[in-house]
Amino acid sequence: MSPLDILFEDEVILVVNKPNGLMVEPDRNGHPNLLNEVKKHIKANQSADEEVYAQHIHRLDRPVSGIILFAKKKRVLKNLSEQFAERRVKKYYQALTENAPEKKIGLLEHWHRKEKKKAVLYDTEIEYAEKAQLKYEVVEHGKLFLWNIELHTGKYHQIRAQSSSLGCPIIGDALYGSTLSYQENAIALHACKLVFTHPITNQEMSIISHKDF
Repeated sequence: MSPLDILFEDEVILVVNKPNGLMVEPDRNGHPNLLNEVKKHIKANQSADEEVYAQHIHRLDRPVSGIILFAKKKRVLKNLSEQFAERRVKKYYQALTENAPEKKIGLLEHWHRKEKKKAVLYDTEIEYAEKAQLKYEVVEHGKLFLWNIELHTGKYHQIRAQSSSLGCPIIGDALYGSTLSYQENAIALHACKLVFTHPITNQEMSIISHKDF
């Protein structure tokens, strides 16, 4: 494992830039994961008798890179979790696609439902579906197209499915129709900015992680 790419750290929170291909939390197969690496980091930087605590507040898919926020103390977990649940956190992503949508700037809204490890989108409300929404702006990036996305809802594979619905699957994302490879265990999608309120100081935190696609 490479050293953690730490974007911000204090006594109660830790913000890390997750690499492509790394899971956020443990799975039944024992793959390397970011949570364990964060706990190792915390343990190495505090006294031996202190409790090691870390909990991610949100997730990214394994092939996606970018910003992940962790609570380092239990007392701040509720505050941070509520910020996400109440959609007070602003989440921004960048993605690369081979194709461009007809509209270079737009708002995508669908009814979203997880079906057999894939996101399926509907134009009208159906049973067990939830509203999925994002804003995007697309610019040329060499022979490819760079998407700047503000994610309003954080549903399963949401960006991947919604961009694919416009005929623009994210590069490397064969599950949603991409025929171009990106990197092993990776797709060209990066969580580049997270804006939230610090649970102790109430200061607005704007964490940025640039990626050179």
